[in-house]
Amino acid sequence: MAAVNKRSVMTLYSGATCPYSHRVRFVLAEKGITADIHHIPADQVPEDLAEINPYGSLPTLVDRDLALYDTRIIVEYLDERFPHPPLMPVDPVSRAKARLALHRIERDWYTLLAELETGSRPVAERARRQLRESLVASDELFAVAEYFLNEELSVMDCAMLPLLWRLTRYGVEPGEDAPALGEYADRMFSRNAFMQSLSEAERTMRG
Repeated sequence: MAAVNKRSVMTLYSGATCPYSHRVRFVLAEKGITADIHHIPADQVPEDLAEINPYGSLPTLVDRDLALYDTRIIVEYLDERFPHPPLMPVDPVSRAKARLALHRIERDWYTLLAELETGSRPVAERARRQLRESLVASDELFAVAEYFLNEELSVMDCAMLPLLWRLTRYGVEPGEDAPALGEYADRMFSRNAFMQSLSEAERTMRG
């Protein structure tokens, strides 16, 4: 593999089933950004990744001499470097609200997703129940606008869709109790960019 400082194209170190990596891949696809995507098993951190990311975490984005390894930092960097189409609101108040929504998505829902992935059976069962109940209780949020809390595709959709795509895999089925969520998910999953963002492993998560 070529040295990092000789790369002419962005490189994304990605987890094939990692929802955080999926978020970045969705942004790349939505903006039409060319990148070399390397799917890395979480327990097999390659030497060149360890050299540029002290945590060896995924996703990690390399752009020339710059290495970024926090999902939200990566997404905002891509949105600023490739501003069309914009994924962050322009005005400070709306940007702050979008960041707060991302914080809540990660804290309230991604945390439960992680427990479903790595927790013991009792922990996973509790997380499955809590995630379903929380999504059902939030159903009206998916009816506010065409996109999640916004009139255009935004960073909030880029966070929501990888999570929603994984619900079937973990047996979290809001179904008829969350009709707005279901309509939103079906509509957004049909986007070409979203389908392009899926790894082969992710494509098998839903029938």
